[in-house]
Amino acid sequence: MKVNPSSCLCPVLLCLCFLERGYEASHHGQAKIISRSHNATHNHNQTKDGETEVHHRPKRGWIWNQFFVLEEHIGPDAQYVGKLHSNSDKGDGSVRYILSGEGAGSIFIINEVTGDIHATKSLDREKKSHYVLHAQAIDLNTNKPLEPESEFIIKVQDINDNAPKFPDGPFVTSVPEMSEIGTSVFQVTATDADDPTYGNSARVVYSVLHGQPYFSVDPKSGIIRTALADMDREAREHYSVVIQAKDMAGQVGGLSGSTTVNITLTDVNDNPPKFPQKNYQVFVPESAQVGKPVGKIKANDEDIGINAEIKYSILNPEGAGMFSISTDKDTREGVITLRKVLNYEKKKHYSLHIAAENTHLDPHLSYLGSFKDDATLKITVGDVDEPPVFSMDYYIMEVYENAKVGTEVGAVTARDPDSKNSPVRYFIERREDKEVYFDIESISGVIRTTQLLDREDTPWHNITVMATEEGGYQKACWLSFATLITLQVLDVNDNPPMINTEDEIIICESTRAGQVIQTITAVDKDDFANGKGFSFSFPGGVPANPNFTIKDNEDSTASIIARRRRFHRLTQELYELPVVVWDDGEPVLSSTSTLVLRVCSCQRGTRLKICQGEAFLSSAGLSTGALIAILLCVLILLAIVILFITLRRSKKEPLIISEEDIRENVVTYDDEGGGEEDTEAFDIIALRNPAAAEELKFRRDVRPECIRPRSSRRPARGHHSPSSLDIDEEMDIGEFIKQRVAEADQDTSVPPYDSLQTYAYEGQGSPAGSISSLGSTGAHSELDYNSMDDWGPKFEKIAELYGEEFHVKFNIFIKQSTKCLISFK
Repeated sequence: MKVNPSSCLCPVLLCLCFLERGYEASHHGQAKIISRSHNATHNHNQTKDGETEVHHRPKRGWIWNQFFVLEEHIGPDAQYVGKLHSNSDKGDGSVRYILSGEGAGSIFIINEVTGDIHATKSLDREKKSHYVLHAQAIDLNTNKPLEPESEFIIKVQDINDNAPKFPDGPFVTSVPEMSEIGTSVFQVTATDADDPTYGNSARVVYSVLHGQPYFSVDPKSGIIRTALADMDREAREHYSVVIQAKDMAGQVGGLSGSTTVNITLTDVNDNPPKFPQKNYQVFVPESAQVGKPVGKIKANDEDIGINAEIKYSILNPEGAGMFSISTDKDTREGVITLRKVLNYEKKKHYSLHIAAENTHLDPHLSYLGSFKDDATLKITVGDVDEPPVFSMDYYIMEVYENAKVGTEVGAVTARDPDSKNSPVRYFIERREDKEVYFDIESISGVIRTTQLLDREDTPWHNITVMATEEGGYQKACWLSFATLITLQVLDVNDNPPMINTEDEIIICESTRAGQVIQTITAVDKDDFANGKGFSFSFPGGVPANPNFTIKDNEDSTASIIARRRRFHRLTQELYELPVVVWDDGEPVLSSTSTLVLRVCSCQRGTRLKICQGEAFLSSAGLSTGALIAILLCVLILLAIVILFITLRRSKKEPLIISEEDIRENVVTYDDEGGGEEDTEAFDIIALRNPAAAEELKFRRDVRPECIRPRSSRRPARGHHSPSSLDIDEEMDIGEFIKQRVAEADQDTSVPPYDSLQTYAYEGQGSPAGSISSLGSTGAHSELDYNSMDDWGPKFEKIAELYGEEFHVKFNIFIKQSTKCLISFK
């Protein structure tokens, strides 16, 4: 392919065209020169003798080269790219050139007759660096291709149209303060979209625009380093460094971009703690509590974080013995705490030598000196009006029981610790729920009893004694001080020993002479020192007991021994045995107890003394036959009660049984009368003896509101009460009952209640008269039985039974019993 000189129209590519021609001539098409033959034929000449084959060079049909086009073309005309030409083209217009591939027809167009190629659009190499196209020459006469379709490339030639960029900026980094010169801080990297293989368009160099003289940057690598030694964070902590990246190797005309790197100096322990002053003072009252803070001191450290942590200590032993110091983590202050109680009267001033030092040291900075400072703290102890102090924290006193009221038990002493040494007054703290046994003298502190003490009741007493300065009783409570006193009540021998007599002692009927019946012991409320040994015997001046004797075992026990054999409960069941027991205390006390011994028929074959049931029954004086008789009587009475209840329940059934069988205007009544509550419907005395009292006419269906008491005397002849019933003394009881029935039938003012009334009349026809006392309510015997009281004790009971008081009570009892019996019926 022959290159048309017009392909080198661009001045920039003029030299490139000549270089390319020389390159093609020297390599015969090995450098992008493509040769094609339209009708390639190969002549093979071979002799019979094996001569070598001779190849003839084919005729060239297509000749063209690789094309270049500049990016970012902004001219008014289309940019000329190159020219395609085939050797088969004679210039007669019989060959047509066809272009296909990437951008053919849209970006790249070809003149089909001349083969000139133009770019119609501005190209960007950063978007697409080359295009692959295909070319073909076609014979217009035959409309057949002169050559097969061939491929060629159009490359977009780069120009410096992109500035370097920092895609991740701005940046934040840090470096320790006091770093050496050249310490690496950070590395920045800029990117350039231009072609790095063509020229210097993408060759970037770095420089510092802002941040000198503190930092520098390597032009090629972009590594930022410290440029100044001993940069102090406490002087300046933050730096803003501007880095520039420029292409074309930094030459004039190159494009550039910049970014900001924010650098912070991190802290190192390069500053020791410092006290603002060397001497401090603090006032502490002597009443300050142990373990509580009494003052603070602080050393300043310009560092931060762990590099500013400070440890305080007290250097002198005297101050360290009375005070301690610790560090407040939040404020980094030294908190001074009291270790012992202050006493203004003993020591008024303390001097503390306090040191402050860092806890985290950097060995690389040891050349800076000591990281420690000290100061002096003077503590002045303030005088406080302190409460009195007892000579002892706890008192134990003793006093004998039954001591006289006002007996001195002991004394307490207290003093005023203040320098003025005020007088002290004492008093006992009282409690409303406790009885007062002791009192104290307010000036001397002597404690005395106020009442008799009983060790057996309360062996120990606890009291609280208060001491206060004179005139300070009404002041604040801290002016008083209390101490606890424990008083022990000592024992005296004031309780005699006692024998337990609650349990009966059992004697078996088969007991033999000399046999031990029971071993007895005694108890003493006193302390063992006053009653650890007991002795037993029979009372003096009493005849010897023929049945029993007592043996002192000399171990605070005694044995009761039978002196004869064969005790029988029917002859004598109970025996009383007086026994004297005394202790060995001072003085010796004794008591007499009576033991009760019961004779029983003990069970054989056992060691247990248990009385049989028969023995207990015989104590009531009843034999077996009598018990059986009593039991039979009880059974008979029970049978009679059951029979009576059964008869009461067997009543006549009513005519109308079912309550559901109810017809119109028919009312069923099933009322048997007033029952037990109807006790005043009539007076039974009038029926028993009509001549004994007047009868009042009452309604028997309701209970009257009031009943006029009956007169003990009959009304005068011819005079009748409005409510009285006219009953002749000689009226027969039959007529009386008929009159009652007629009155009940004719009384229409009461509901038709059924009433069952039973009349029992003794009559008046006996010549001997009635022996009943019902008819003699107003008559009494004229005999005076009270005179029998002078006849002796035997006649007192008779006088009581037949006296006037007995008759009155007996008559009242008979009347009440009769009313109850009638109500029950």
